[in-house]
Amino acid sequence: MCSKTCSLSRFVRVNQSVRQTGPPQTIESDDIEPALISMADGSADAEDANEQEVIVIQDTGFTVKIQAPGAEPFDLQVSPQEMVQEIHQVLMDREDTCHRTCFSLQLDGNVLDNFAELKSIEGLQEGSLLKVVEEPYTVREARIHVRHIRDLLKSLDPSDAYNGVDCNSLSFLSVFTDGDLGDTGKRKKKGNELEQIDCTPPEHILPGSKEHPLVPLQPQNKDWKPMQCLKVLTMSGWNPPPGNRKMHGDLMYLYIVTVEDRHVSITASTRGFYLNQSTTYTFNPKPANPSFLSHSLVELLSQISAAFKKNFTAQQKKRVQRHPFERIATPFQVYSWTAPQSDHAMDCVRAEDAYTSRLGYEEHIPGQTRDWNEELQTTRELSRKNLPERLLRERAIFKVHSDFAAAATRGAMAVIDGNVMAINPGEETRMQMFIWNNIFFSLGFDVRDHYRELGGDAAAHAAPTNDLNGVRAYSAVDVEGLYTLGTVVVDYRGYRVTAQSIIPGILEREQEQSVIYGSIDFGKTVASHPKYLELLEKTSRPLKVQHHAVLNEKDTAVELCSSVECKGIIGNDGRHYILDLLRTFPPDLNFLPVEGEELAPESQKLGFPRQHRHRLACLRQELIEAFVEHRYLLFMKMAALQLMQQKANKDKTAALHDTSTADAESESKPQALEASEKVPDGTPTSPTSSESTLTLDDLLARINLDFLWNIFTDPKSREVVLNACKAVGSISNTSFDIRFNPDIFSPGVRFPDDSTDDIQKQKQLLKDAAAFLVSCQIPSFVKDCLDHSSLPMDGATMTEALHQRGINVRYLGTVLEFVENMPAKAQIEHIYRIGISELITRCAKHIFKTYLQGVELTALSAAVSHFLNCLLSSFPDAVAHLPADELVSRRKSRKRRNRVPGGGDNTTWASLTPSELWKNINSEAQSYYHFSLQCESVDQAVEKYGLQKITLLREISLKTGVQILIKEYNFDSRHKPAFTEEDILNIFPVVKHVNPKASDAFHFFQSGQAKVQQGFLKEGCELINEALNLFNNVYGAMHVEICACLRLLARLNYIMGDHPEALSNQQKAVLMSERVLGIEHPNTIQEYMHLALYCFANGHLSTALKLLYRARYLMLVVCGEDHPEMALLDSNIGLVLHGVMEYDLSLRFLENALAINSKYHGPRSLKVALSHHLVARVYESKAEFRSALQHEKEGYTIYKNQVGEAHEKTKESSEYLKYLTQQAVALQRTMNEIYKNGSNASIMPLKFTAPSMASVLEQLNIINGIIFIPLSAQSQWHLVLNKHIILYSMYTKCISVDFFLSLFFCDSPVFDMKYLSCPSCVCFGFFNEWYRNVNSSKQSNYFWSDYPFVLK
Repeated sequence: MCSKTCSLSRFVRVNQSVRQTGPPQTIESDDIEPALISMADGSADAEDANEQEVIVIQDTGFTVKIQAPGAEPFDLQVSPQEMVQEIHQVLMDREDTCHRTCFSLQLDGNVLDNFAELKSIEGLQEGSLLKVVEEPYTVREARIHVRHIRDLLKSLDPSDAYNGVDCNSLSFLSVFTDGDLGDTGKRKKKGNELEQIDCTPPEHILPGSKEHPLVPLQPQNKDWKPMQCLKVLTMSGWNPPPGNRKMHGDLMYLYIVTVEDRHVSITASTRGFYLNQSTTYTFNPKPANPSFLSHSLVELLSQISAAFKKNFTAQQKKRVQRHPFERIATPFQVYSWTAPQSDHAMDCVRAEDAYTSRLGYEEHIPGQTRDWNEELQTTRELSRKNLPERLLRERAIFKVHSDFAAAATRGAMAVIDGNVMAINPGEETRMQMFIWNNIFFSLGFDVRDHYRELGGDAAAHAAPTNDLNGVRAYSAVDVEGLYTLGTVVVDYRGYRVTAQSIIPGILEREQEQSVIYGSIDFGKTVASHPKYLELLEKTSRPLKVQHHAVLNEKDTAVELCSSVECKGIIGNDGRHYILDLLRTFPPDLNFLPVEGEELAPESQKLGFPRQHRHRLACLRQELIEAFVEHRYLLFMKMAALQLMQQKANKDKTAALHDTSTADAESESKPQALEASEKVPDGTPTSPTSSESTLTLDDLLARINLDFLWNIFTDPKSREVVLNACKAVGSISNTSFDIRFNPDIFSPGVRFPDDSTDDIQKQKQLLKDAAAFLVSCQIPSFVKDCLDHSSLPMDGATMTEALHQRGINVRYLGTVLEFVENMPAKAQIEHIYRIGISELITRCAKHIFKTYLQGVELTALSAAVSHFLNCLLSSFPDAVAHLPADELVSRRKSRKRRNRVPGGGDNTTWASLTPSELWKNINSEAQSYYHFSLQCESVDQAVEKYGLQKITLLREISLKTGVQILIKEYNFDSRHKPAFTEEDILNIFPVVKHVNPKASDAFHFFQSGQAKVQQGFLKEGCELINEALNLFNNVYGAMHVEICACLRLLARLNYIMGDHPEALSNQQKAVLMSERVLGIEHPNTIQEYMHLALYCFANGHLSTALKLLYRARYLMLVVCGEDHPEMALLDSNIGLVLHGVMEYDLSLRFLENALAINSKYHGPRSLKVALSHHLVARVYESKAEFRSALQHEKEGYTIYKNQVGEAHEKTKESSEYLKYLTQQAVALQRTMNEIYKNGSNASIMPLKFTAPSMASVLEQLNIINGIIFIPLSAQSQWHLVLNKHIILYSMYTKCISVDFFLSLFFCDSPVFDMKYLSCPSCVCFGFFNEWYRNVNSSKQSNYFWSDYPFVLK
């Protein structure tokens, strides 16, 4: 760990209310005016109330001097907020003190408490001398010391990253930067020495190459070459010391073989380490002569082995030269799906870990095992009144969650591997439950027909993920006094394991006695409890859950504020726990056929409802929120329409108004709703329907604002609100408030007779939500892909994009059909291809799950390789090779069979054939996704859909946890299978868990993004820096959100002209993305592209090219060449090659970019015009003016047609055409002169201009969307922003008075998050989403008006 800088914060004002996010506030018409008045009058009181939120974190670091034994004193900068323990960590990482673990720090002879903050230590000040004093060892300290030395010896060895242990993961950036980046890197080449730069890419990187090798995915890092310090370091067989030796201070014995082949036995004693006289077969613990007594094991080994001393010193020098982000552990384990063949070395620590599970000293915590439930709940109970308290609380929550996820994953693997005894060993294996390390484990099978009516095993498999989504939702709401269980869902070797923390006392009593709220039998018997109702009522608004009544077995109405399956249990610790949250969100009626119920026409037209394999299909939380926002806009629109009609009627005659207002309003309501439903937010519409529907702009233009204000605050307008509420399905008649009853359509749940109307309303609301998904959200997703605001590259990013829109992956077939039937299908062919790839690999994963359950452990690698051969190899007769012992000894096989959870015939897997597997995939695609694949083999699928086998291999490996040997696989051979059992190296778990958030840091980050969007770059940069500090405080150094923070900081640094700082921040972003997301994750590819740009700007031309080539290779593996993002990448490569005068190579990439842009953006797109211009520039440099003219004319024509002749771009293109024409004429004259006069010709010199680096950088900035926006354009944003805030926000009471007034009296008021007086309302979520989408867009001209906030 590197020394921290001391810049956490300066003066920070944080309004406590900004921490919360939630639903639209309830709108009451007669509350608006008083609320605004109280806001205006009470501003001073609010200031006083928030004084406690003003906190000062000193930014005054200071320097202390450290004196360690045998080392020169050195200075260390520290922060007052640091603990003494952090200085310990720094010393254990430094090259000269890394071998010390058992020491104390002393100031003036006084030992410092490890857990004391530096500011609390009396006498510690600038220049103080801290002495490192060696302390006596204990058994625990000796173990920690040996473990630390082992870690130092393996610090350059990537085996832990390949094996997926201790949160190690891979990074390859340093292979490509080659010491060019960072403060310590010395430049080997200068940017202007172009002749030294090797620009030639490998053959497989060039456009059009059909070869996609796998080996370059993990290039060889020269630092990873083994530098052997010892041959063997292990625990001695003479452990533990006998009683008489314990009384001499012996703690344990080590056995070591040095590189010189010297075998030695070492005693770890309270005084340190020394040689003893024991041998392999003789125990003699007396000290050898000489004994070389040393406090550190490294000091001892350095005395007895010259090779150890030399190699260990060199190794530590290399270790500290590596970037800290290459060495720091990630918060959650990232697994690699490929790995090289490596030798298995002897490792005492790894061996001990395997058999002890590290219980006892796992996290240096006293006691045997951790009480996970107590830790998880205690951290949530920590105070959160001000920023330091919230940071401490969130840091504790995050740390405990990451530790729990790691422990649960290890336990789940141990359960499936057979290393944990069941608590009900007499039961059938699939019904067994386990407890390990204070964590409860259950398997994803339908035990005792619990889910029989819901789909059996299929429902039991889906329930844990639904439950986890519920835990996530309730954890995010974070209601004080309501507790959820720590929950992790692990898929491993074909089994689903749910790991949960244990409620105190739950194992000591029957479930029937424990549950005081909810139902244990799906609604037959139901209980309720006033405290649970009070707690759950607080969650009902943010989670959109309706308070409702159900009938119990005695036909008595029972009040609930959740689904009946949600159980409330008061633990022995007095806490109120909720569990079984699988129905937190309402059912998805598109996949839940109900007799006698008809869906909306939009759903029926697409063939819904469809039969699903279980009845637990529910809507996603994102869909619920999008639906409520959509209905909210309809509510506002309808109210405005009725108000307009009222005003029109009033203007005619008072008499006419008296007789016809009611009729007019009743007629306008269904018309308005119908018209509004036709144009869902963001959905493409036909010209006729959009003309007939008023937009929010039209309403604002037609309604006088004073009139609108008077109407909304006039009690007479309540009828307008009432009509609008009824039309949008609000549960209240006086306010907008949409919530769902999760028990609607649940089998066995009955409702009181007096709630019939309400139940009908809820049923209609569910039908509307299901229709909204297929008629609005799916078209919106496709539209996002069509206009390239969403650019998924692989299955994971496509799934994420679908989820952001609230679309479940079970709709994948529907999405693909929608794309297939679009007129512009060619422009989203990449989406279709990625979707097909995802569908195939998901179907294969479903089949693989049941396939693996019947495989015995001895045949696992053979079974996996056989499955992959059947899936991906062109070899038609893939035959499984059964292990010999299974063929010889059937009796043994049958005995072992029962140990596998789920049972089954252990050799049926061997009979699988490629044709049978693909037949099953087709069947699964039809039954699960309702999509017709019609592929009989992998080759047919590749041919029909343009897939790549290497991409399919990556997708299936990531989804199933399979790790394969990194080598070139011949998928297309028809003579031998592609995989053998030696190619399967491992199976890793696929883990789902809760991701706790750093809420304050996140809001700082969002505020920074908002400032940047408003054009205030410096202020935005300060806020993002603040967010980075807070993220680091909560998450530690490595996290995906820190990665996003660093990326944005680097971009801001670059725009503001600080290129070196941009390079430094982006380098961190790349390293972090590799470590926490994966070396070939689409985000990592993007980070490589950004880093290449900043490298070029800093003059690192060779490095920029290497990074771009790496990005291109990764993209080829992940999604292939035919992807719109490849056009941007190839344009970058082509421009850099143009800059280093590699014109022919440059043309290959730029022409490929032109072809891709033409395909995906249309031949008349401005992107295509820019591509033509870039190609023309290269042809000009080659003096091929005819070709240059041809391309520039194409570009000019596009500019002229798209933006007009008067536009700056058209004029630039016209000028360039003139210049090219002049050059072409001059060249022709010269050639004519040569033909005419031969060697006597007088030749005028021609201008063959090599491109300047500045001009290349300018073009790079343009294609990467980095454009400085003039102030005039910024003011346009404010105009658009102002128009839409007024109507949307006035009625929700969520904007302060001073900002509301500034909308009218200022020319260009600036919106700021601080103006929101109730940030939990829908506006806050809307603006956050708005800012995020605008900021993440790659289109530089993405103005506010482009966001679908405006009703189109």
